[in-house]
Amino acid sequence: MKNSSIAHKTGLRKRLRNAILIPLLLIFGYALHAQIEFPVNVGVKPESITKGFNGNYYVTLMNGNESGDGELVEISENGVKVFATGFDEPKGIAFVNNHLYFSDVTRVWKVDKKGKATVFLKKEDFPQEVLYLNDVAVDAKGKGIYIADMGATKYMRDENNALWPLDSEQAKLVPQSGRIYHADLKGKVTIKQDTSPLMLNPNGVGVDNDGNIMVGSFFLGNFLVTRNGALTPLKGQFRGADAVEQDSKGDYYISSWAAGAVWKIDGKTEESTVLIDGLKSAADFYLEEEKGRLLLPDMMAGMIYAVEINK
Repeated sequence: MKNSSIAHKTGLRKRLRNAILIPLLLIFGYALHAQIEFPVNVGVKPESITKGFNGNYYVTLMNGNESGDGELVEISENGVKVFATGFDEPKGIAFVNNHLYFSDVTRVWKVDKKGKATVFLKKEDFPQEVLYLNDVAVDAKGKGIYIADMGATKYMRDENNALWPLDSEQAKLVPQSGRIYHADLKGKVTIKQDTSPLMLNPNGVGVDNDGNIMVGSFFLGNFLVTRNGALTPLKGQFRGADAVEQDSKGDYYISSWAAGAVWKIDGKTEESTVLIDGLKSAADFYLEEEKGRLLLPDMMAGMIYAVEINK
């Protein structure tokens, strides 16, 4: 009886210990693999976001107006940290061939997994004069990047920093100087899309399901897709157009920096639905379709939001 009682008590203690220990281990394990909770405050003037090394997210921060104060930050399960520094106005960012590439006024940077930044493209490497590089997107084959040059941006706005009305005399003065460039990973640059009256001040650039480019015209508000070799506008006008993307189902997405909003556009009817509005400035988002969301920088608020796309 005595041995039986001892064995019973020992077994009971073991079961109680396991009952406590196993949930603690599960909780601890979950903590080690905790999901990043959005929204996330990342700093001053976040412009563009992408997923990169180890599944973490990387955001370009323009910060102030001082030369060299721009940063690249990393969002991980451990929080937000500065990953690389020394840029002027870092903007569109993309991840390809195990490197991050992003634009910075008239040059493009390349950053490795240790945060070492080198100039990938200089102003002189482009076949035409570039004035204000903005969005960057990986090409369909993963062999290079597209880069949008907005061209001359000083003609877009009035003294209150609002876009001129499209029927104004000032709108007629906005020059056709914006282009879309392609750069292979060796640094050879070619013009992918030359200037066009449909593409005044191109900001966003993306790749559709057929490997063709999509462009967001900031001044005009056109969402342009390449069809039969020609830029063709979708229905609607999204002035201040920033990011442009297409999902695997054929639906499109576009943000407007000026309107502080993001729309989803039906790939068949081209009818648009507002996904989010009321932001200070909706910048260059990252489409994370497998999680049913966009990760969206609100530049003037310093925040990254997760926006549900399956509405």
